[in-house]
Amino acid sequence: MSDPQASKPILTTRQGHPVHNNQQQRTVGSRGPATLENYHFLEKISHFDRERIPERVVHARGFVAHGEFEAYGTIGDEPASTYTRAKLFQTKGGRTPVTVRFSTVIGGRDSSEAARDPRGFAVKFRTEDGNWDMVGNNLQVFFIRDAIKFPDVIHSLKPDPVTFRQEPNRIFDFMSNTPESMHMLTWLFSPYGIPRNYRTMRGSGVNTYRLVNAEGEGVLVKFHWLSQQGEHNLTQAEADAVQATDLGHASKDIYEAIERGEHPKWELNVQVMSDDEHPELDFDPLDDTKIWPAEDFPYLPVGMMTLNRNITDHHDENEQIAFGTGVLVDGIDFSDDKMLVGRTFSYSDTQRYRVGPNYLQLPVNRPREDVRVSTNQGGGQMSYGVDDRGANPHINFEPSSVAGLREADESYREYRPFVSGQIMKAPIERQDNYSQAGRRYREMDDWERDDLILNLTTLLAQCDKHIQEKMVWHFSQCDSDYGRRVAEGLGIPADA
Repeated sequence: MSDPQASKPILTTRQGHPVHNNQQQRTVGSRGPATLENYHFLEKISHFDRERIPERVVHARGFVAHGEFEAYGTIGDEPASTYTRAKLFQTKGGRTPVTVRFSTVIGGRDSSEAARDPRGFAVKFRTEDGNWDMVGNNLQVFFIRDAIKFPDVIHSLKPDPVTFRQEPNRIFDFMSNTPESMHMLTWLFSPYGIPRNYRTMRGSGVNTYRLVNAEGEGVLVKFHWLSQQGEHNLTQAEADAVQATDLGHASKDIYEAIERGEHPKWELNVQVMSDDEHPELDFDPLDDTKIWPAEDFPYLPVGMMTLNRNITDHHDENEQIAFGTGVLVDGIDFSDDKMLVGRTFSYSDTQRYRVGPNYLQLPVNRPREDVRVSTNQGGGQMSYGVDDRGANPHINFEPSSVAGLREADESYREYRPFVSGQIMKAPIERQDNYSQAGRRYREMDDWERDDLILNLTTLLAQCDKHIQEKMVWHFSQCDSDYGRRVAEGLGIPADA
């Protein structure tokens, strides 16, 4: 009878040294003090001490899967080239590998996936021109429109720094002083605030970007992922029942579906509008607290994404994967969206702190293998290798008349929007903080409105009276019935 142990690989240290005894340290005698040269033990235990990297401040709990994006070759009824020169969209049937991370936002790494919370929906496209990261959420809007307020909104939603409890009074204290948050709150406290699982959840780029074509012409664009499994959410009561038995139900659901061969799909759609201020609208198209109405800016299909492969290691492919809103490819460009500009610095800065300055050398973050990485960057903590520097590795600068790297040829027309104005710190002019929240309230089904009012009043009942009154006033500006019902649920006058 063959020995099953004989076919196993030999255990080694990270240096490749065979380990002959993995059960005991080296000691003076069988029970004496341990010796300092216990290299195998020191390597093993010191790595164990460090095998958890700092969790993300937001989006700490997430699920990652791999798949592919198949382009339609068109955007709506037009060739994709009408709007963009991005190569991944040009050819019908063209396939691009993708990695997707779904996540909750506020809770920690081991928190519940049934919590009322926005959900992250981040997609890393590994294109022939390098990586493109589309970093969005399930909801189409956000709490704030200027990134300078991001630490504050997150602090208000995170646990109290003294009690370490998520406190409704803190949350609504901030929101009551931030009128632009009413639209997001109306979505978040409805059933859309708790997706049933990741497979039946839509995604949105939230921010406004630009598409640029070969002629250097640009349009504003918003990105949307439409679930082909349908869109389904949970009431608070349903979520409570799930959370009572399972903190990770959404990750389990999509992992098992992929393992069964039931590969989830999402269709990528875009909305486009001309790149100007659009004075005919009652909102600014760069304001991420607003939705572009579909009747005015229809959804245009672009391609289909399928997730068909689970990860093989949670730490390497989930904890260490890094996304950034600044990771764009040619043909996709930034707009002047104030949240987008702030996120573009914040996301990559977070990765450099959390994972390390060489996080882009990790396999899960690198471009695909046929994309050449050539930079003059080097060194830093945990450097995994040296980027390609050309024929002469001594030249790690540019320009050089000897060797090294060169700039890419500008064989395309750069998009150059005209901008003028005084440099200032000022809010946008068309804020309109209430009308879209009111419209959303009126478009809900009766049971969704009932759930919204119940969820809001349950938490607001725990708040100081002056915060309750201010929130009722805000909701009344959105819709009189909205404010009245919240006031009745709290037992306070609607016109307080």
